[in-house]
Amino acid sequence: MKHIVVLSGAGMSAESGLKTFRDANGLWEGHDVMEVASPEGFAKNPELVLDFYNQRRRQLLQVQPNAAHFGLAELEKDHNVTIVTQNVDDLHERAGSSNVIHLHGELLKVRSIYDEFDVKDWHDDLILGDVCDKGYQLRPHIVWFGEAVPLIPKAISICETADVLLIIGTSMQVYPAASLMHYVKPETKIFYIDPNPAISSNTQITVVKKTATLGLIKVIELIKAT
Repeated sequence: MKHIVVLSGAGMSAESGLKTFRDANGLWEGHDVMEVASPEGFAKNPELVLDFYNQRRRQLLQVQPNAAHFGLAELEKDHNVTIVTQNVDDLHERAGSSNVIHLHGELLKVRSIYDEFDVKDWHDDLILGDVCDKGYQLRPHIVWFGEAVPLIPKAISICETADVLLIIGTSMQVYPAASLMHYVKPETKIFYIDPNPAISSNTQITVVKKTATLGLIKVIELIKAT
């Protein structure tokens, strides 16, 4: 049984109707990302930030996993599959994947501004005045720009044990997540699915220039052949 490690990004969820991280003009839903995705932005205008994530949360609850999400879940029938995702949605889990690591947090969770380990499930709007048990304001459980990515060491350890690395829907331009592919063993086969790939094929890497759903069909065939 192969250990397949999947690194997934925004392109994975785009076909479900979720917009990718930033538009071509560098704005995120019309906002400078630092206004809505940084501790400084939250300190300056917490209501704007909370409203921004409330809109993202509402949108997430209206969409469904796509064929690529279900395809990865199906892989668990024959392989040990670990998904390390940059996405903050729960579409992998809803499709049936059982081992998902969220590097950048989860949209359907919130945490206390006092204690980052005081995390709660949250499916409703979050407003000023929603507090933890100790009376501190709750904030989105999202890793913002300028904050540490606490699960990176765990993700590195996972990548070090991969027999196959599947990169899907991510430009591999956002660090530290982009560094993870460099921690696999030299003999680990890497498949990279992206309609506009940022890297090229070589002896270790096979680039599949397709969308997530179409590319995964091809890669599953290639994995079966290895």
